[in-house]
Amino acid sequence: MSRPAGHRVAGSHELRGMRATEHYFTVPLDHARPEGETLEVFAREYVSLDHGDGASSLPWLLFLQGGPGGRGNRVTSLGGWMKEAARHFRILMLDQRGTGLSSPVTRQTLPLRGGPAAQAGYLCHFRADSIVADADLIRNALAGGPWSVFGQSYGGFCALTYLSFAPEGLREVLITGGLAPPDGHADRVYRATFQRVQERNQEYFDCYPEDRARVTEIARHLEAVPEYLPTGERLSVRRFQMAGAFLGGNTRFDALHFLLEDAFTRTPAGRRLSDSFLVQVQALASRAANPLYALVHESIYGQGAATGWSAWRVLEEYPQFKPEAEEPLLTGEMVYPWYFEEDPALVPLRAAAGLLAAKADWPALYHAEQLAANTVPVAAAVYRDDIYVDRGLSLETAARVRGLRVWETAEFHHDGISEDGEGIFRRLLGMCRGG
Repeated sequence: MSRPAGHRVAGSHELRGMRATEHYFTVPLDHARPEGETLEVFAREYVSLDHGDGASSLPWLLFLQGGPGGRGNRVTSLGGWMKEAARHFRILMLDQRGTGLSSPVTRQTLPLRGGPAAQAGYLCHFRADSIVADADLIRNALAGGPWSVFGQSYGGFCALTYLSFAPEGLREVLITGGLAPPDGHADRVYRATFQRVQERNQEYFDCYPEDRARVTEIARHLEAVPEYLPTGERLSVRRFQMAGAFLGGNTRFDALHFLLEDAFTRTPAGRRLSDSFLVQVQALASRAANPLYALVHESIYGQGAATGWSAWRVLEEYPQFKPEAEEPLLTGEMVYPWYFEEDPALVPLRAAAGLLAAKADWPALYHAEQLAANTVPVAAAVYRDDIYVDRGLSLETAARVRGLRVWETAEFHHDGISEDGEGIFRRLLGMCRGG
């Protein structure tokens, strides 16, 4: 790994039984060139006040959140998995590089790098390999010895990269909904997840049969009648279909019904989509808050080959997801090139996104031989019906990591830690420790 990270503590606050301390670290943009440009990485430490003066002797737990492009959780009290984790650890909530307070990547900041080629070159340093290198520098600055890591979704992908290239920094690893394929093309991922999303659509419409007609009605209405989002652009059918993001978890599944029941209202101009509906769709369909998600999403599967807008190409095999389908299905987390034509926050970044999609020389994110020889305790929750991280691919990966213990369950979906984070964390930690 690179040189030790520069470190400063910015502030500390006590609230509702916990102490939150703000940390800033200076890390290389390119860990292969530690003498070059640097970035600032932010992390917030959470510790329970129940530990009193003994808090400083607690071991560290690094939480790697989902994404890519999502900042660390902001919490005002210890609940869910954090409540359980705080019994044993000091929790470090990382804003992965490019997110939150960590030298953020936005439509305002990225053009400062220069033209599309310069922007794409910069973005190549925002994948799991760089995130893990940052984390290990931070570990050396804070802990010195090995620490524990908890990876949710994309955070689990990062944890596998950590196991591949810096296992000496790890005491134990917990993963939820985040076992990435260690090799193979992105097309294989999307063929599996399109199938899962199709099944989840069917499950939803079985539960709310009236919404099958409502989704089609909204789609046909959008084709015939111009409707505009609060940001001013016309809402397309395919952007409306992004409401399928609700299907990715149990905690949001039923909320989709409440969105759809709010869709239409009567106006002097006739039946139109309501402002309430349009505001909610805007929140789903815009990447203004986290453009990094759209920019590097497919690159998280890139290893030695161009992804080439994989989801967009694989979509041709699933015409039931097309806007013009007789009864169009709602989509999942896939990213398509038209995002960069229809989302005002992404339009300025269109050319850079195209260059990333065409990039063929991505370095490996995983080390198969190291994973096969792994000695770090690892436990992973695999959600049987997860529409974002396919069960079959997850189990293939689990079989390739020596000693990895799997808990497979149909009780939860991708957002399991939002439902029973306390129980899931306790179970995985026990599995890592021989329970």
